Amino acid sequence: MISNRRAIEIIDRFPFAHVLVVGDIMVDHFIWGKVARISPEAPVPVVEVQEDSVMLGGAANVMNNIRSLDGQVYGVGIVGADEMGERLLGELGRRNIDTEGIVVELGRPTTIKTRIVAHGQQVVRFDRESKKEVSRRATEKMLARIESLLPALNVIVVSDYNKGVVTRELLTGLKKLISGTQVMLCVDPKKTDFSFYQGAHVITPNHHEAERATGMEIANRRSLMKVGEELLKRFAFQAALITRGEQGMSLFEQGASTVHTEFPADAREVFDVTGAGDTAIGTFALAVASGANLREAAYLANKAAGVVVGKTGTATVTRKELKRVLKISGSTRNDR
Repeated sequence: MISNRRAIEIIDRFPFAHVLVVGDIMVDHFIWGKVARISPEAPVPVVEVQEDSVMLGGAANVMNNIRSLDGQVYGVGIVGADEMGERLLGELGRRNIDTEGIVVELGRPTTIKTRIVAHGQQVVRFDRESKKEVSRRATEKMLARIESLLPALNVIVVSDYNKGVVTRELLTGLKKLISGTQVMLCVDPKKTDFSFYQGAHVITPNHHEAERATGMEIANRRSLMKVGEELLKRFAFQAALITRGEQGMSLFEQGASTVHTEFPADAREVFDVTGAGDTAIGTFALAVASGANLREAAYLANKAAGVVVGKTGTATVTRKELKRVLKISGSTRNDR
């Protein structure tokens, strides 16, 4: 259980915490419109565009979520030498997010996900990207920046969207750098083989990713327990935070025996789940960097995710909003 006083105490420390986010930086482009007719050329809706917006996505959204909560955040990743890459760096800079570790790589496009939304519903999405692994030179630059930042860091988040930035070389170098330090490594995974992330302290898959990694289906609480236990046993993570959509989150911690803590989702209308995972890991990492234990951090992450799913697009949550929803309704449940 976490008291309201304790939760607010952790949140009030957010401005003094330092988190590094490394991973696939992307742009979420939304085109908003309405449908009034079907195209005479093909049986598809004609969207009359009313406006469009560009938002930070992927690892950039994790950075933005941490900054929105007033945490000190450093970014490491790749953008292309193009107009959107330049625009993205400008957006991060305006939010006081450190971009010195973001490498501009020639011949590689900035990843853009464009969603066309009509009447509040996504009609289609198209992606412009390269999934090719980044160059060795770019990886070396990123690791050099990480090494220079280590004395200031509490937590490192690896946000892997499988776009080529999070390579085996990068993770190997990262784990060597933090060896012997107190820096916690949290990974939001996308690859199916979780042995790729072995050596990380905390893994934060959604339930589909956890199922694929273990080859086991989550059908009920018993099978959920087996999946959580298997993640810790097979890959030696200290903890696994499984996000479960409308069912909330489950935290599994390594110990004499696996401890499972459930965090039910808040009873609120889900409008858009885009970027909710980014909010969850960003809040979780910032809370840990602010002195929270894993259960306290997961509780706050769950509350923050509950706020953003009620917003449109890759949204963020502020400290003020997080405090507002912190109405403690009894304790969480612990299962052995």
